Amino acid sequence: MAKKDTELDKSRDASKAKKQDKNKKPNVFVRIGRKFKETFSELKRVTWPTFGKAVKATGVVLVIVLIFTVIVTGVNYGFSELLKLLTSLGA
Repeated sequence: MAKKDTELDKSRDASKAKKQDKNKKPNVFVRIGRKFKETFSELKRVTWPTFGKAVKATGVVLVIVLIFTVIVTGVNYGFSELLKLLTSLGA
């Protein structure tokens, strides 16, 4: 009977140790390594655009930026002229 009790105690201790190992976080370097692995495996699945599509998209972005630059510059110029007009009237 005593032999069975010690075997039960050993199995209980082993199951507790397994539960504690599952709850314990791996160290920071292991977690960083896993994150890099996941990131690179995800990047392998990405469908990258062709060179032509990338150049076309870049051109579209540059044109839109240029248009907004002209609009903002025009509004800025208009407000500055309005400010000059208002300050010259007060003097």
